[in-house]
Amino acid sequence: MSKKNKIDLISKLKQIQKLDNKKKSNKKKSNPFIVLFLVAIVISVLYSFLNTWPKEEINSKAWIYQVVSNYSSWKYKSISIEWNTLYATRIETKQTQVWNKSVETKLIDKVILPPNDSLADLGFNQKNNKTPIKVEDDTMSKFWSDFAPTIFSLVLFVIIAVVLFGKMSGWANGPMAFIKSRAKLYNPWEKDKITFKDVAWAEEEKDELIEVVDFLKNPKKYKDLWAKIPRWVLMVWPPGTGKTLLARAVAGESGVPFFSISGSEFVEMFVWVGAARVRDLFKEAKEKAPSIIFIDEIDAIGKKRSPWIGGWHDEREQTLNQILTEMDWFDNDTNVIIMAATNRADVLDKALLRPGRFDRKITINLPNLEDRIKILEVHAANKPIDKKIDLRKIASATVGFSWADLANLLNEAAILAGKLIAKSITEKMIQQSIEKILMWTTKKSLKMTEYEKKLTAYHEVGHAIVGKMLPNPDPVHKISILSRGWALWVTWFLPEKDKILVSKAKYVDEIATLYGWRVSEEIFFWKDNITTWASNDIQRATEIARAMVMRFGFDEELGAENFVEDQMAGNFLESQWKNKIISEKTQEKIDEKVRDILRKAYSVAKDIVFNNKDLHEKISAILVEKEEILREEFDEFFTEIKWVPEKNI
Repeated sequence: MSKKNKIDLISKLKQIQKLDNKKKSNKKKSNPFIVLFLVAIVISVLYSFLNTWPKEEINSKAWIYQVVSNYSSWKYKSISIEWNTLYATRIETKQTQVWNKSVETKLIDKVILPPNDSLADLGFNQKNNKTPIKVEDDTMSKFWSDFAPTIFSLVLFVIIAVVLFGKMSGWANGPMAFIKSRAKLYNPWEKDKITFKDVAWAEEEKDELIEVVDFLKNPKKYKDLWAKIPRWVLMVWPPGTGKTLLARAVAGESGVPFFSISGSEFVEMFVWVGAARVRDLFKEAKEKAPSIIFIDEIDAIGKKRSPWIGGWHDEREQTLNQILTEMDWFDNDTNVIIMAATNRADVLDKALLRPGRFDRKITINLPNLEDRIKILEVHAANKPIDKKIDLRKIASATVGFSWADLANLLNEAAILAGKLIAKSITEKMIQQSIEKILMWTTKKSLKMTEYEKKLTAYHEVGHAIVGKMLPNPDPVHKISILSRGWALWVTWFLPEKDKILVSKAKYVDEIATLYGWRVSEEIFFWKDNITTWASNDIQRATEIARAMVMRFGFDEELGAENFVEDQMAGNFLESQWKNKIISEKTQEKIDEKVRDILRKAYSVAKDIVFNNKDLHEKISAILVEKEEILREEFDEFFTEIKWVPEKNI
């Protein structure tokens, strides 16, 4: 960046800071609208309180002949006729006590007059009677007398509603201030700004974003070539992979203002608020250009629009339409980049994803082994980590961890170190933190009887032995009969390296491993004593076998054909998938193939446990005593393999 451009950028940033400081100072000033509103409430309360004094006593049970008789006897001070109602005020008054004071109260007779009768017909025709009779027929007066309380109540309700919703929505500088954008503005020159150095992984993703950084720093270079840099960048994939961090790094590298907002913050109960906030956000970003807008969880407002008109989703669709309009109004001179993130790109509206809008889509995957090592190095830099710790070993034990998971891992280890009053974080603390994240904390309050401990130990060792004897399951990391969160006990198989593809042989061995629990019950506790504890293992084994036949095309007879319709899920065990419309004959064949896989896997598991009964009992006895067995201790029992399957299942 040239010296002149740097000076211009610094001066612009100072102007931005002045505007922000001015806004903050305005927020501290009292709002005249609120003051007037409070004064109006006080006046209305005082007025209603004063009107509670009994100044008049109206007799609404009077009859017309009584009023005419009293009129003839000169008992009325005045008579007033309003529409079809007569009010006759008597000369005599009534004395009442209010707050220990005597107050004079008027006595009024109220009568509903019959229609189409004149005063003479009613009997008010005495020429020598000088009692004043006033007839009012003012339509406007009648209107205001009847409807003024209703109108005042309605206005008061609207004012209260505006004040309440304004406060709830971040009222700052007036009754309509809640339509303003809620985006957080990050100063590009802050001390703790984030750059690409803080993103120690995702090299391919950073390469795609470097062009965006260069465009914000040197826009003239691209404009002279009439090149259109992608202004809309969509980052997709699992939560915790660092989408927001990458967006902050782009702003930090570019040295430009960074507006951050969540998609859900655009949506309110008023139909027009979301669109107004979109306009305000883009207007502010253009005023402070060059700048970056980051919309997190854009699927909250960018979901596919419904073909039906009306409904609760109108506000979301109006907001989406406004975003689409803002996208189309961008020209080559608008030095603003919009970045968005979502975990569910499949639900976004096609209008958002077409060329010309989200031109660039960046998929951010879970970090691999080398990436996890780099992430651990970044987060370990400011923590007292024991020098003996091998971060590669920790990275190998955290397959499937995201950037956020790894950050949380070292933070949990630091908390544990503080709890134990340790000066540094050891490998054992990190291992305990891994177990806490994956399997929650140990419930030491749950006590089991000796029989339950023995039964549980035999179950878990059954899983471990079958998994150890077969060639494809992951290594046994730990066997525990201690309760952890939702799991009452666990045999933990931990992969040693990242895996993208899963083979048929691995799935078959995994089913056999799941049956290690049930066959241990049958062999050591007899069939009549089997329990329901293996129900979850049986369910998972059945799901894997059905997926092998219906989804993965692993059966030779049925062939490579898909028989299910997938729904949204992270993996097939968590998915909600339903069968396609298939014939009864095909369904029977599928059931037969699934049953065949399960029976063979069960037979293999039973064969392994039966041929290693002595070893099984030895390991189970140690597990009952120690309650936990680590991988190193478990591997020492297998100096020689006592059973090898003759052929694959």
